[in-house]
Amino acid sequence: MDELVVFTGNAHPELARNVVDYLGTPLGKAEVFQFANENIFVRIMENVRSRDVFVIQPFASPVNQNVMELLIMLDALKRASAGRITAVIPYYAYGRSDRKDQPRVPITARLVADLLTVAGANRVLTVDLHAAQIQGFFNIPVDELTGLYLLAEYFWKKSFIDNLVVVAADIGISKRARDVAARLKAPLAIMEKNRSANDDRSQILMVIGDVAGKVALVIDDEISTAGTLVNNVNALISRGAKEVYFGSTHAIFSGPAMERIASSPVKEVVVTDSLPVNGKKKSEKVTVLSLSTLLGEAIKRIHTGQSVGELFNGGK
Repeated sequence: MDELVVFTGNAHPELARNVVDYLGTPLGKAEVFQFANENIFVRIMENVRSRDVFVIQPFASPVNQNVMELLIMLDALKRASAGRITAVIPYYAYGRSDRKDQPRVPITARLVADLLTVAGANRVLTVDLHAAQIQGFFNIPVDELTGLYLLAEYFWKKSFIDNLVVVAADIGISKRARDVAARLKAPLAIMEKNRSANDDRSQILMVIGDVAGKVALVIDDEISTAGTLVNNVNALISRGAKEVYFGSTHAIFSGPAMERIASSPVKEVVVTDSLPVNGKKKSEKVTVLSLSTLLGEAIKRIHTGQSVGELFNGGK
């Protein structure tokens, strides 16, 4: 592993430290800070010439600052003659802007992909993109991991597993929810919702599937303001679900999210640390699972030329 080096920006240094602990290598040395005029400065503090470099930087809040930090770090590494640069982005923001669904709107997910490539990324490693087609926005290799299997492993140990129904939070997440249901040997239900405006409000139209008398586990890729979470939980309880749990990879937790979770009848919300959660006011209902082992193993496999996809079926 002598040629491997891992750097981090300021978005989620705790996750980066946990990843390098798994790899058994020190964190790369770099200065990354913002001047009083909001200009970002980066200086790589060690030799990276011809080395295999990974930069861990989720697009956490403040999103635009952290995107810019990563772009500047990539440029600095490229100009320092790094052998290969992999942008490790556990949470890829702007994922909802993946198509022109209204007149005169951008495809920002594609724009960010172009920026990353121009800045110097040779490869991207990410977790649970909002839409699968975002992989196609890149002209460089993209490895997409999933945190949903960590959630499945967590819930497999629960006492109610024999009375469980897995519920897709909407039609868009139904394929991933079906994979989780298969792992948990549980039936699948799907929430049909409508989002009619450019905000975080949604309306539940119907529940497709039987949830009466069952423990429901709702699966979604991200939790932002928790509006969808509250609507889903209330809709399932009104249709006879005994208890409702919520599992999601990305804990954005913006605005009133924590207050909504605390006051809702949801039993437990299980998320990963793709975004920093511990520094926020956290409800006792929230459980955080670490992605550090998954990311560390993926980085090791990319570095050594092994399959990343085989991570999820036990192969090599």
